[in-house]
Amino acid sequence: MTAPQTRILTGDTPTGNLHIGHWVGSVQRRVELQDKHECFFLIANLHAFTTRADDPAAIRSDCIEIARDSMAMGVDPAKAAIFLQTEVPAILELTYLFAMLLPYNRVMRNPTLKDELKVKDLKDNYSFGFPLYTVGQCADILTFRAHAVPVGEDQVPHLELTREVARRFNKMYCGVPDKAPDEEHESLGGVFPIPVADVGKVGRLIGTDGVNKMSKSLGNAIHITDTPKKVKKKIGRIYTGQDSRDPNDPGEVDPAKNPLFQYLETFVTDESVIDDVRTRYAAGDNIGDGEVKMLVADAINELLDPMRERREQWASDDDVMDVLLEGSRKANALCEETLTMAKDAAKLRFFPRTIELGG
Repeated sequence: MTAPQTRILTGDTPTGNLHIGHWVGSVQRRVELQDKHECFFLIANLHAFTTRADDPAAIRSDCIEIARDSMAMGVDPAKAAIFLQTEVPAILELTYLFAMLLPYNRVMRNPTLKDELKVKDLKDNYSFGFPLYTVGQCADILTFRAHAVPVGEDQVPHLELTREVARRFNKMYCGVPDKAPDEEHESLGGVFPIPVADVGKVGRLIGTDGVNKMSKSLGNAIHITDTPKKVKKKIGRIYTGQDSRDPNDPGEVDPAKNPLFQYLETFVTDESVIDDVRTRYAAGDNIGDGEVKMLVADAINELLDPMRERREQWASDDDVMDVLLEGSRKANALCEETLTMAKDAAKLRFFPRTIELGG
């Protein structure tokens, strides 16, 4: 459990609207944490250029949509700073510095990076910036001296790389002993705490194709902008694969063989309903996928209804931009402090500076 008074940093690459996979994987945790912790939520618009550099207008629009969706899901801009990556220059400066601390082969061994190259079918057709963004993610976190990072299960390898960078910097430039425990790095003079992963309720939500992780790019996502009718239609199309009854124990259901049961256990809040469905389904007791799908669709729409209402309250782009401006100002105030500390440690600072945004 995250300790009181810790600083939280997490975020999203703007690739379209948020979906329920984002909610259970990370955003739900952000909403829970914002009341008791110092929270910064990043919109990683520069990372979006790794694969969409030819479509800057769409990326800009997606930034506004991501912020709007975050607030619709319950992130409160009065409690947490929502900000734009490109409006915080300290992140980019530390990305360059951290790139000097990581061997190229270590970056390319990152399993998340390998998965993305495969899923996006990039082969060798990717920019130099594509692997560099994994270093940028380290800077996203460390520039805020974050103690915890709410992430989905697939992002944990990125965080491990971040932890390596923090340890290496603290030892190389701050004199932290080589075998110092992670939790003592700050007290021993390190600039950066060693952050820990805070994995959401569901580390990896299967998409409506029944195979891959939920993703807009794969067309298997349920978005908070979907109408109730559209949600039911998407749930109705979920591919459930083979029979999920356990051949070794007919009274049990193996949810891994039927994504519907991951949805059931994630979105239906009444445990007695879940138990009843599992028991009847496993026994073949007059229940099929259709009935389970109706239960799941109703539960998801119940979750999304208040989000849809809040989203209407943030319909104005100008209002969303005001939130991003204020959040970016708060982010810069902290990040310039971190950059000063890091530059001092690495003997890179020669003159003071200030960053001002807006009129």
